[in-house]
Amino acid sequence: MLTLPRVRRGTAFRTSTRWLRGMLWGGLLAGAMGPALAQATPPAPTLQLHPCRLKDVEVDARCGVLRRPLDPARPQGVQIDLHVAVLPAIARRRLPDPVVFIAGGPGQSAISLAGPISQLMTRELNRRDVILVDQRGTGQSAPLRCDDDQPTRTLAESMDPAGEQRVLQACRARLQKLPYGDLRQFTTPIAMADLDAVRQALGVARWNVVGASYGTRAALEYQRQFPARVRRMVLDGVAPADMVLPQSFATGAQAALEAVFDDCAQDANCHATYPNARAQWQALLGSLPRKITVAHPFTGQPETFTLSRAMLASLVLPPLYAPLTASALPLAVLQASQGRFEALVGLGMGAMGGGRGLGLATGMHFSVICAEDVPRMKPGGEAALTDFGDFQERLYRESCRDWPRGELPPAFYTVPPASSPVLLLSGAVDPATPPVHAERVAKALGPKAVHIVVPHSGHGVMSLGCMRDVVFRFLDEPNDAKALAQVGADAACAARMPRPPALLPLMSPTAASAPQGGAR
Repeated sequence: MLTLPRVRRGTAFRTSTRWLRGMLWGGLLAGAMGPALAQATPPAPTLQLHPCRLKDVEVDARCGVLRRPLDPARPQGVQIDLHVAVLPAIARRRLPDPVVFIAGGPGQSAISLAGPISQLMTRELNRRDVILVDQRGTGQSAPLRCDDDQPTRTLAESMDPAGEQRVLQACRARLQKLPYGDLRQFTTPIAMADLDAVRQALGVARWNVVGASYGTRAALEYQRQFPARVRRMVLDGVAPADMVLPQSFATGAQAALEAVFDDCAQDANCHATYPNARAQWQALLGSLPRKITVAHPFTGQPETFTLSRAMLASLVLPPLYAPLTASALPLAVLQASQGRFEALVGLGMGAMGGGRGLGLATGMHFSVICAEDVPRMKPGGEAALTDFGDFQERLYRESCRDWPRGELPPAFYTVPPASSPVLLLSGAVDPATPPVHAERVAKALGPKAVHIVVPHSGHGVMSLGCMRDVVFRFLDEPNDAKALAQVGADAACAARMPRPPALLPLMSPTAASAPQGGAR
């Protein structure tokens, strides 16, 4: 692991758009995937591309649909459509190994990210196609969406675990009535077999695999199944299969929140304005549950409800994903300690997608997590000892109680040594995928893996400052050894990116700390 040196925070900072087949079905793959997938060999895939326009992409793309069996064990059974988009390289003499981008979530559509990806990979697109595949269950590929992205839902409904359970149960019942409603068929191993079918249909011998967040888990699984088809791999915000996502949220969020308070204490302006930030946060936690009245950030209507610790945690966690939004937390906590919760509610809901959600296919999300993570959750973990508690763990455990679970091969939870170069990227204060996970994955991958930790950065660093150039040079270098050797020197530039300074109120520190109003 290469950890870039930390630098002292300054007032200047830069931001950019965030984040945003080697083995056939028989033989080794059949043994890895289990006897159910070894029963039949699917027909050769076909994929015809046609010109198409994608949102926020300046040039024509090429789009197509690949038919795939819903259940790999029944190749002649129910079929689903995998939607594929290709962003074409500019150069006439394009390189034969394109980049395939795997989106996060789980539940995010890769094609919906075409605009940000085209900007992120401008240099790659000079000579390499960039391929986007809506993973089964996402986008238009047999979508498993729930009606949970309504910006006008009341605050109590949006943050109440019991209300979320009712919505999710109704969604599950509706999804199971769909022609492709067997929710057991949306696991990561099956989806990565789909991805390699796309590779075959496009006539690509090897490609460069880039995964973000959950997409890193999918990318690692693709490499496990099809190592000979990976030229290079970039993993941004590493979430391996054995991470047990619901149990890791609380400890990661606690570390990220402590970093906010620590950095504030070390910064003269922040400490002068918020000298008691950590104590105010603890006092706020100790005051719950309590009844509050706050204006809905999107309807403007005042709402009165009882704020619980779980609700507070659900508001504070999303801003921690990005240091820019986390920089507003000291001010939001100060105002909340005075009984004014508008900033905290607005910050939390805004970071969750501006009231429109994060574009996740919720049904696909739970089909993955319920099959791959929840069965491995152990009682009595560290989450209950954190300020965030075990509300995420309880939410997923209850949600997955009756959710159909797909079968997984035991090898899914292993990380074999890499046969091609892998670049792992972590944000030092990432609450969702902290560097500790990438560090152990890098060790398992072996000498062909390099892990870079970017200081002052949160969830997803590939688009920050010079890091996009680091990724480009890693993918562009023809020689494997040189690609690995140059990464450390290239990424040293990221050490000069300071953490955004804390947001200061438009008033003096004395006025800002004076009590104003209270909860009703």
